Amino acid sequence: MGAAIEHQSELPNPAHAEHLRSLRKAAHLTAAMGIAHAVLFLLSFWLVSDVPGPKASSQEIIAYYGSDQNRRPILVGLYVMPFAGIAFIWFIVALRMWTSGQVRRENVLLSNVQLVSGILYIALFFGGAAASSALAASVQFAQGTVDPDTARQFPQLGSALVLVFGMRMAAMFVFSTTNITRSVGIIPKWFAIIGFVVGLGLLLSATFNRALVLVFPIWILVFCSLLIRRARRIPDDLMFDVEFGTIHPVAQSRESNSA
Repeated sequence: MGAAIEHQSELPNPAHAEHLRSLRKAAHLTAAMGIAHAVLFLLSFWLVSDVPGPKASSQEIIAYYGSDQNRRPILVGLYVMPFAGIAFIWFIVALRMWTSGQVRRENVLLSNVQLVSGILYIALFFGGAAASSALAASVQFAQGTVDPDTARQFPQLGSALVLVFGMRMAAMFVFSTTNITRSVGIIPKWFAIIGFVVGLGLLLSATFNRALVLVFPIWILVFCSLLIRRARRIPDDLMFDVEFGTIHPVAQSRESNSA
């Protein structure tokens, strides 16, 4: 009798099938938006931050900003950056949909830390991009004059917003996302360990080297590849729990029933 009930609980039904399809769509949307953010963010950051450094001479700075050819990539990066932020917003929302569909009880604390840190990360890299491209936009659209001292300060402000403050918020996002996805078995143990290492590195980093911004997008790209792999296995290793109205691994459910 018990075996018959167990067999019936694993039989597909319309609600179950629709739930699985929704989870697969959320996973694919999450991965697509995460990949889009990583690519667009790296592209736009490299374009807006490729300006003369604080040690450049006044003549070099004036000549650089006086050239249309030099200003154009900065302005392109400025226009690309909002799309990177939009992609990250979709990434956060889709990720939260995906994880909430796989847990019986959501960890409200970690979920809110994930959301707030993601929003602050977006705001900070928007501010950093605006600061780094302010002088180029002023010269291009308002025929502003180039003050070498100001031209040295604005890019430094942009770097501070992204590399100091933004990367700390990225670290909080990595920590919270790693904890949430590890608890529901979305990511393997090895990637959870990498997540904690990446988060710790971003949190404790003390550098203005632009290479630091590679860390978070690369983590997102690997995370999204694992998410796609997980989504492909949904029909095989997940089942519908009639009592709780959630999904969980079949093997785990059978062990619980036998106990």
